[in-house]
Amino acid sequence: MDRLTEYLEETIEAIDSDQAAAYDVEYSASMCGKSGVLTVRLGDNGTYVLNKQPPNKQIWLSNELFLTHRIPRNRYSGPKRYDWDKQHHVWFYHRDGDLLHDLLNRELRQALGDDSIEVDLAERVDD
Repeated sequence: MDRLTEYLEETIEAIDSDQAAAYDVEYSASMCGKSGVLTVRLGDNGTYVLNKQPPNKQIWLSNELFLTHRIPRNRYSGPKRYDWDKQHHVWFYHRDGDLLHDLLNRELRQALGDDSIEVDLAERVDD
């Protein structure tokens, strides 16, 4: 999550938009440093919350994305629980097989109007 937090902070800082002042990235780690909550506020485009759950190797995603003139509501995901696939080193949603990094790339590109966004969640998780 540290790498994702840093990437999103840098991406948001580079945005040249009137709304950029309303954007924010915040990560709160647990005492042990293995779990934590990443909150990404995107002004009028809503808020993402990613909650890492190391004991069961999951990331819980919720987002409150609001309807804007640019972004139809049905383009955004609802609350989802992503499981870790240790063979492929990816976070996946068991109901449809969607990968967390693919979902974040799609939605953040659209919300921020930047096709160069490339979220990388590859990491090693202790077995």
